[in-house]
Amino acid sequence: MKRSASVSAPPYCPCPCRAPRLPGSREAQGTMDRAVTRHGVPDSSHWPVIDPLPSYGRGANGSIDGQGAIWWGWFHNHTLNYTRPHLVELMYSTNVVISNLTFKNSPFWNIHPVYCSQVLVRHVTILAPLNSPNTDGVTPDSSTNVCINHCYVRNGGDVIVIKSGWDEYGISFAQPSSNISISDITGETRGGSGIAFGSEMSGGISEVRAVGLRIVNSLHGIRIKTAPGRGGYVENVYIADVSMDNVSMAIRITGNYGEHPDDKYDSTALPVISNITIKDVVGVNIGVAGILEGIQGDNFSNICLSNVSLSVQSAHPWNCSLIEGYSNSVIPESCEQLRSNCRQTSICYDGSSSSVMSVQQPRHTSPTSRLLDLFTGVGFILV
Repeated sequence: MKRSASVSAPPYCPCPCRAPRLPGSREAQGTMDRAVTRHGVPDSSHWPVIDPLPSYGRGANGSIDGQGAIWWGWFHNHTLNYTRPHLVELMYSTNVVISNLTFKNSPFWNIHPVYCSQVLVRHVTILAPLNSPNTDGVTPDSSTNVCINHCYVRNGGDVIVIKSGWDEYGISFAQPSSNISISDITGETRGGSGIAFGSEMSGGISEVRAVGLRIVNSLHGIRIKTAPGRGGYVENVYIADVSMDNVSMAIRITGNYGEHPDDKYDSTALPVISNITIKDVVGVNIGVAGILEGIQGDNFSNICLSNVSLSVQSAHPWNCSLIEGYSNSVIPESCEQLRSNCRQTSICYDGSSSSVMSVQQPRHTSPTSRLLDLFTGVGFILV
């Protein structure tokens, strides 16, 4: 897409909401009509490495095709000269609306708001081959006040995944992802999860509410990924009203997802995984109900499962270690670690503190705050 003139910021509204309209005609530079598909250029000689652009214009029900096949080939052949690009990446932006568009064949992640606030992604379709590597759908990263709703994703990575920095770099920058609302999502992925957290979560993830998820023909349904060296936290997560069909593993919490950016990480920096509630889940054609694994010396706590009914093929549906929590009305019966607190419903997070309007953007004290100041008040809208 071409860079357009700067536009005034649309007013922020909580999720769900009607997208604000920007001034200007449909013929203005940067518009996208319904029949238009913008294609990435496959000739790498036309790909200069450039600084980020401050804003784009608006469109109307078009498509963006990243033509990622050439990048996937380079990735598989280990011949990449640069990291793969995201299809849409927004940095240090406030008042963002992405709506009524189709995103196809991203080289890497599709929609990646990072260090952003007040972001609405709705009525979006994301498509990539099921064997395409790491083509995650919507990836809020170190961002606050995010709404994602009414989206369809069929790809080769996670459908929705929340991140917040990697190992010592995420710990140092300390920019969490928080106050995130997700609803009415349908997803299919053979290479990832319907909803995932991490594994880059060193800045912290909290206050996430996800309801109305439909996950089909997928590797995992719900997944939390972390490891020693990450630090940070994933806490106050509420997931409810989930249906799954033909999912290899319904729930997975992994404490040994061990990739690191370099050898400078602190192996004693242990993550905190706590106050995770998963309820009102129905699944058919499920391979394994769940593997829930904490870290030695760092038990994951207050993991709560309630009203979960899974039709499971495995004779050993649950495998749990180094976790604590609660379960009620779980079929097949959950692991012993979650049954020992069968009367302690008070330990379960009920999602009541999650409010898109309640969390304010934290004040930046790092040198990059100057960049954030440049983008404050700038609106980005694709509709």
